[in-house]
Amino acid sequence: MATREEIMDLILKAIQSLNNERPSNEKLNISEATILFGKGSQLDSLSLVSVIVDIETAVMEVWDESISLTDDRAMDRDISPFTDVHVLTDYIFELLLEKKGSEDAVGKTI
Repeated sequence: MATREEIMDLILKAIQSLNNERPSNEKLNISEATILFGKGSQLDSLSLVSVIVDIETAVMEVWDESISLTDDRAMDRDISPFTDVHVLTDYIFELLLEKKGSEDAVGKTI
């Protein structure tokens, strides 16, 4: 199971990858408080989608779990999972925890 720290590291690496493609005057300050969406964000919609795809791909590669960060559930939340890195970390942790719980439940019923 992934830890919050591992998930945050994965998100920060995705943002760093984006930064590597941006001009020096457009690079994001990368931290737990980096705003990804909404007021104060330095990401345009295409950049945000790129980061999301990179994160979903990395989650699959690292933990062999398929997650969707842009489904109805994410969009219906009172606080967007893309508010900042910290909130996104918590949301991914929640998704992975639920998947782990589902696997445990299935294993116990068989």
